[in-house]
Amino acid sequence: MSTTALAAARAGAPARLWRLALGDFRDRVRRPAYAVTLLAAVGLGLLAVPPADGHWAILALGRYRGEYTSAYVGTATALAGALWLTLGGFYVVRKGLGRDEETGVGQLLAATPLRTVELLLAKFLGNLLVLASMLGVLALTAPALQLVRGEDRSLDPAALLTPFLVLTLPLLVATAALAVLFETVPLLRGGLGNVVWFACAPALLIAGERPGAPLGGLGLGPVAASLRDALAVRGVDLGGEEFSLGLTKVDTPLEPFPWEGVGPDGGFLVQRLLLVLLAVAVAALPALWFARFDPARRASAERKPLLGGGEEAPAPAAPPVLAPTLTTAAPAHAGTGRGFGRLLLGEARMLFADASRWWWLAAAGLVTAGLAVPPDTGAGAVLPAAWIWPVLLWSRLGSRSAEYGLEALLGAYPAARARLLAEWAAGVLLSGLVGAGVLVRLAAAGDTAGVAAWSAGALFVPSLALALGTVSRSHRLFQALYLPLWYLVVNQVAALDFMGAVRRAGHLAGPSPVLVGALALALLAATLVAASARRALRG
Repeated sequence: MSTTALAAARAGAPARLWRLALGDFRDRVRRPAYAVTLLAAVGLGLLAVPPADGHWAILALGRYRGEYTSAYVGTATALAGALWLTLGGFYVVRKGLGRDEETGVGQLLAATPLRTVELLLAKFLGNLLVLASMLGVLALTAPALQLVRGEDRSLDPAALLTPFLVLTLPLLVATAALAVLFETVPLLRGGLGNVVWFACAPALLIAGERPGAPLGGLGLGPVAASLRDALAVRGVDLGGEEFSLGLTKVDTPLEPFPWEGVGPDGGFLVQRLLLVLLAVAVAALPALWFARFDPARRASAERKPLLGGGEEAPAPAAPPVLAPTLTTAAPAHAGTGRGFGRLLLGEARMLFADASRWWWLAAAGLVTAGLAVPPDTGAGAVLPAAWIWPVLLWSRLGSRSAEYGLEALLGAYPAARARLLAEWAAGVLLSGLVGAGVLVRLAAAGDTAGVAAWSAGALFVPSLALALGTVSRSHRLFQALYLPLWYLVVNQVAALDFMGAVRRAGHLAGPSPVLVGALALALLAATLVAASARRALRG
């Protein structure tokens, strides 16, 4: 990509922006995270327009839904896409600048006449191209869904596509800009930024739905008002039933009614235009402080005096050293218990290297809370908190060697499979440490089902992290998938409960711990096979 980037940097200003953005787009779409997020978006579109006799809904007004016309199908899939691509698409596009720095392309760009604001806008445009391509695929599924569901087979292209352009695309513009901003703010550049985005993005979208909000949120307000008006014309009294957007199980299939769609008024269109203009400004704003990969400017920018003195802040810590993996256990003994134990110790030291004293203090507090509360409360409240706390550490499983450029070196290690198993075992150890309080409380209460669910979850999370890290060679895919999974469990979606947190009348409501444990071991086996295949191709 370096030759393409340099050629783009030497072109005229408009051509520079387009060529850099296009090169960035081509690089992103080849990565596994793009395909996973795209498939998830298409799957969400299928859920947005379920079978007429289905018991799941994403868009509903009480016990009613719109008939599957072009207007309703386009609106439902556009809103579902806005929700997912805003949240999940961020993780796909957020490391454009970081990748340039890691590959050395950034240093080459710093030596060209390319201005900083042009680089930032090119990254913004590249992010937008990636997100817009996902939106385009989702838009193409809408007419197919309408024809498959069969309630109304007359296609209206304008009614199908307008919701994607008005409701979803401006939000993706904002997401592309905020991804650039996060990359240029030191505190938000790493895994903490991923967690902050997951926590704040839904809150900002919901806040935007409040009356008088300047940017309009997801755009649910005009849609809900139009649906209510359509029902009122037919004399339907909704009572206290509310408009909902989200995966919901219904006891009986929703009742359809004719709906011609919503034509956003001028005020809403102005809000969307303001959102786009603000996003462009946000993307260009980091030009005020971004060092543009120039080591001299970066060193100057990172010299910050400590509170109460004039000394400089210490330089960022170097990546964790991976040498213990190779030195703590000789290949001849890697298969023995002692050799594997030394491998496990080395992997655990690397996994825990990024955990500060404050992190361990908070983990100790979670263990204490698990010991202090009743077993049901511990499993339903403390355990989810305990198993979200190490998400940034777990996300390094399987991806650490690739991200630090040591994949080939470690792949040549004679006991590579044992090393991978030790890495997974270190993740399981982390699960056990932070969730130990809940486990002890469940065991003391004789809750064998709860202990089994805890054990299955302790295996599942590191298995998922190792599998996703090994396949994607990045820590971001696990963060992007695990956070929504955890959120659904916290919101009592029993079908996805991998830790035994959801209970009905004191009994586990989720999948059998045997099933969760089997899935964990299947993920581990698939990871070992994938890693072996990659080593064979490389060799």
